Amino acid sequence: MGQGHGDTVNCGTGQAWAALGGDPDLTGRISYGGPPGLLPARLPVGALARATVAVCALAAAELAAARDGGPLPAVRVDDGAVATAFASERHLRVDGRPLTAFAPLSRFWRTADGWVRTHANYPHHRARLLHALGLPGTAGAPEVEGELAGRRAAEIEETVHAAGGLAVAARRPEEWAAHPQGVASAAHPLLTLGPLDAAAPPRPLPPAGRPGLPADGLRVLDLTRVIAGPVATRTLALLGAEVLRIDAPQLPESQEAHSDTGFGKRSTALDLGTRAGRAAFEELLAGADVVVTGYRPGALDRFGLTPEALTERRPGLVVARLSAWGDDGPWGGRRGFDSLVQVATGIAAVEGDPDGTPGTLPAQALDHGTGYLLAAAVLRALTERTRAGGSFLATLALVRTAHWLLHDLPAVLPAGPAGPTFDPAPYLRETDGPLGRLRHALPPVAFDGCPTTWATPPGPLAADPPVWR
Repeated sequence: MGQGHGDTVNCGTGQAWAALGGDPDLTGRISYGGPPGLLPARLPVGALARATVAVCALAAAELAAARDGGPLPAVRVDDGAVATAFASERHLRVDGRPLTAFAPLSRFWRTADGWVRTHANYPHHRARLLHALGLPGTAGAPEVEGELAGRRAAEIEETVHAAGGLAVAARRPEEWAAHPQGVASAAHPLLTLGPLDAAAPPRPLPPAGRPGLPADGLRVLDLTRVIAGPVATRTLALLGAEVLRIDAPQLPESQEAHSDTGFGKRSTALDLGTRAGRAAFEELLAGADVVVTGYRPGALDRFGLTPEALTERRPGLVVARLSAWGDDGPWGGRRGFDSLVQVATGIAAVEGDPDGTPGTLPAQALDHGTGYLLAAAVLRALTERTRAGGSFLATLALVRTAHWLLHDLPAVLPAGPAGPTFDPAPYLRETDGPLGRLRHALPPVAFDGCPTTWATPPGPLAADPPVWR
């Protein structure tokens, strides 16, 4: 598929670039290619994937041109690379071993009046789910299945939420559109990006010491988990940023997930509830250009990590916030994951079987797509900051990306669950690192002169000191 394939196929790129506030004329620098018809689904998942990677690469190229004063590098989007990267966690092998995708209690369950999906990958979420259902901690799938079969989906959703667990009733798109959270989410654009403190003076970018790395010399504090946020910061690391991931030592985290999304990063643990942890964070913040957060709204406020508080202490900062359900509405403060957003918004119903059994997208596309949009927003904010100064805030949510997929992207790709046979081998590479031999997906973000893979493989979580290099 070439650049002249037609405006309809790639109008998602235009929509996303407009949401980012980019110059519409720049999208003409993007060329498209690769095998067609990948990520087959009833919804235009391929268009979403292509568009989000395209605008991320374009934002990177724009920043590169702003740094060196040259012309905008040409941007290339290869659908094979995009499809492979959107399933990067499925392709990853560590010494030949695949990752564990979902725990036994993270799945669909039939209820008395429909379906629910639970998420229990973390031990504390599993414990809360079982407690909410009145089951012992040793209970497994048969016991949970028997308990849920006699209950109504909406009651399960609220009971498990009240206990701090994660369960969402499967809804059709029209049901979600009438739900108070669906109404709240639909009132927002795909993303927001704008100045938070226009009074901050322009901050010149540090001299670019390495060609093809528009984020070279920039420092990013990564307070994100699971897929979407880590995909964004993994991309910033690809482009030359020094990324330091920060986790709370008391929260369990998946080393497997970090093995996929930790490329190019360092990782540390800080307890922000302690004086020493807060002091270490403040030292890091004093040298940061970007802070990316991926916790539910309000979860970090008590640590002084609201965007306003951060930019007051560090004028000129770019703050990017990601959540599952958005900042407002009755679910604004709830936890959530890609799989649950698919179920709530009606995506699972659209992708399901005629008998009503819900389905899934061919990749965790809300996570990956939102991750590339988040990286694009950071890159665009950095470009704007060099021109006019100020601090910037980007806000994204998985539920907004879901709305875009359901309602705004044109259904231009082949529908149905079956697709062409695709060999991802050309888009995979093996790399030796601290965790062993990794088979991993190559980055899909590409423009003239950019790197083709990350500078360093991931290491163990929390193995690095909380300092900048």
